[in-house]
Amino acid sequence: MDRPLRWTMVKGGIENRNWKIKNSAWRSGSATAVANFCSLFVSLGTVFPLAKATRELMMGIDKPMGRADQKSNLTQLDLNDAAELLRSKKVSPIELAEECLSRIDRFNEKLNAFITVTAESGLAEARAAEAEIQRGQWRGPLHGVPIALKDIVDTAGVRTTAASELFKDRIPTVDAEVVRRLKAAGAVFLGKLNLHEFAYGGSSVVSYFGPVRNPWDRNYSAGGSSGGSAVAVAAGLCCAAIGTDTGGSIRQPASYCGIVGLKPTYGRVSTSGVIPLSWSLDHVGPMTRSVKDTALMLQAIAGYNRDDPTTIDTPVPDYTDQISDSTSSLRVGLPRAYFWEQLDPEIELAMEAALVILEKLTGSQQEIGPLANDGSYSSWTEPYGAIFPAEAYTYHKDYIETNPQRYQPATLKRLRVGSEVTAARYIEGRRKMEQIRRSITDIFETVDVVITPTVRVPPFSIADLEVDLDTLRARELAMLHNTRALNLTGLPTISVPCGFTSKGLPIGMQITGRPWDEATILCLAPAAGLGSRSAEIWGARSSGVSWLDAATRGCSRPLLHAVIHLAGVPDLFSQRRRTISCLAGCISPYLVAPLVCRNHFGRIGVSCGILYDSLRRMAVGLRREQ
Repeated sequence: MDRPLRWTMVKGGIENRNWKIKNSAWRSGSATAVANFCSLFVSLGTVFPLAKATRELMMGIDKPMGRADQKSNLTQLDLNDAAELLRSKKVSPIELAEECLSRIDRFNEKLNAFITVTAESGLAEARAAEAEIQRGQWRGPLHGVPIALKDIVDTAGVRTTAASELFKDRIPTVDAEVVRRLKAAGAVFLGKLNLHEFAYGGSSVVSYFGPVRNPWDRNYSAGGSSGGSAVAVAAGLCCAAIGTDTGGSIRQPASYCGIVGLKPTYGRVSTSGVIPLSWSLDHVGPMTRSVKDTALMLQAIAGYNRDDPTTIDTPVPDYTDQISDSTSSLRVGLPRAYFWEQLDPEIELAMEAALVILEKLTGSQQEIGPLANDGSYSSWTEPYGAIFPAEAYTYHKDYIETNPQRYQPATLKRLRVGSEVTAARYIEGRRKMEQIRRSITDIFETVDVVITPTVRVPPFSIADLEVDLDTLRARELAMLHNTRALNLTGLPTISVPCGFTSKGLPIGMQITGRPWDEATILCLAPAAGLGSRSAEIWGARSSGVSWLDAATRGCSRPLLHAVIHLAGVPDLFSQRRRTISCLAGCISPYLVAPLVCRNHFGRIGVSCGILYDSLRRMAVGLRREQ
């Protein structure tokens, strides 16, 4: 029930008193009232909790977020933090692997993230890693770190099913190139992760092994096709995972599960040994709990492979070194046409709040025209629509002729569409794709990065997706709308968390850079404080904590109370629960937490004006919806 706005006074030690503010200004619906009210917070810092907290932040005296005891919460650690504990011998690789395996035992039946758990071999790898580290033979930050692989990546001696009955007993004899590189880095493999069958879908509900469930709400889709990879990372079942991305299959589930997902430049990471969906569009990339972790994973898997014609022999920079580069000169482009069309209001609110942060931390922010030659992007979707199904069908043609019954019906139907693509249409599509990949660099003459929402709609419920397979594809395409186009360009693109919906489901922001320039998009996200806390929040929730309490854990208490009480303002904010989620969900974990959690980023580097702008924009946005 809506109630008048109340603030607890703290001046002079007076507590347990309420100061009731008259609501006439709010009833007028004036956005100016919101702005003035926020301004009042700043001017009366000794009275209002919000201003007091803001003043403390600017003085740098607010306590950083406390981390739970590391040894009792190993599975909630970022890969980077776990790596440091392993290197310093404060934690054993065996201990970390056992904690992850225990968590898999506890949650996998509910989430269905893993198809195959390699507990025995994983512990053997952990023991070997421990012995090497004890001898002073530390290989690097992935040494002894437990990870998992999308079950489309070949592993010698371990079955690779592609979530299909067709391959349910398939055991490769050779590792994929990405697995070989991860093994060389000393990673510990815990198993193979569930996905949308043969990666041909964006929901991960079509799988021989059952649907993957979103850890934030098991009734909802985790996205796809790398749904199991996103869920395993978000739920702390492993420290990082490998996914593949042909139309958004890393970035979209990363957005829906509140983690970081990177699609590198086409050719940056070898796809050799990965069951193909579309050779011209497939990308392999990391899925992690933080941007720093993504940089560490990319460092290990990137590079030329002379046996893979899709890779390019170009230098691999030191991503971990460049991640702390300054972002103050970066020019941000916002192609609102197409990517903001029919955007869910809650996603729009989260995006606008995050863009306020980025505007303060970058050189400029400007709206730009369409990335494609036409506003409808048909010049991109048409070649994509020829290349993708034709190449998928080509790989599966013989299997479809001999064992069609071993495919899931929805997958078989989609694959057969590729048989209708003519050679002329395919060749023309390939020609246009190559032209697009050359000409797309022109956009970066005026901007350095391009930012869009990762998705334009929240995830659908699994029940809604499964009820009618004839409408399933249309709903998946709605979820993949903002990611598919960028596969054709081959540009590096990352999805990072930027807020929550009113139902507590994560929202992602998509950052795209120049070809081969993963370093720039990797340094921009952490500079704004994006992409660092979702897995930690879910870890708290899995222990029975409400999503809102988990999302705001570690935030300044007075500041949080101010934000939540603001949701009680009548008229302006008619739906209290929704408002709390928009304000606390968008501000607290990603806009406020970076201010008070200096241990994450080593700096505050923002002013109270950011908080002011965030509150003002969200208040105005909510008002427009009424």
